[in-house]
Amino acid sequence: MAAISRTRESQLKRRRSLRPAVACLLALGMLFFGSGSASASPDTLRRAFSNMLMGPLDMLLSPVVGLMTTAENLRDVDDTDAVRVAYAVPGAIFLMGLDLGCGMIRTITGGLETVPGVLVFPFETDLDPLFDPVEDAPALVDWENPLVDVENPWVYYNPLVAPFAIKVKFGINYASSGY
Repeated sequence: MAAISRTRESQLKRRRSLRPAVACLLALGMLFFGSGSASASPDTLRRAFSNMLMGPLDMLLSPVVGLMTTAENLRDVDDTDAVRVAYAVPGAIFLMGLDLGCGMIRTITGGLETVPGVLVFPFETDLDPLFDPVEDAPALVDWENPLVDVENPWVYYNPLVAPFAIKVKFGINYASSGY
């Protein structure tokens, strides 16, 4: 028992004696291999956070968007009144399901883009969006976040600020006739 405690004490002493050396190596590494010029691009990470946060809101608003799209399509189509009446209920149900599913896919792609977004953050590269309709389709809420356009490198390249500098766009009409 005494031999085990002596061995443990000697191991602790060795670890304590290595701490200053490890700290010096880390400091030298940070000095020579620290961050270079600010050339990172947080756009992939921003898009991932935006999709993860706004996708559930798309799902919540899918009944509203589905009904609005149905009403718009019934106004714009040149069919008889019988076809318009027959289309209304199944069309609305289909469009609500479509918007709900697209909101789910948007949330999932946000999760899938998070890891690559973190990996490419220190580099100049960005990934193409996995789910493109978010960028192009009309939405119920499309608010321009003022943090997105800030030119200050402290805001643009800061990994703690970049996730909040997202485009706030939800209630997306995935079945818009203009898309």
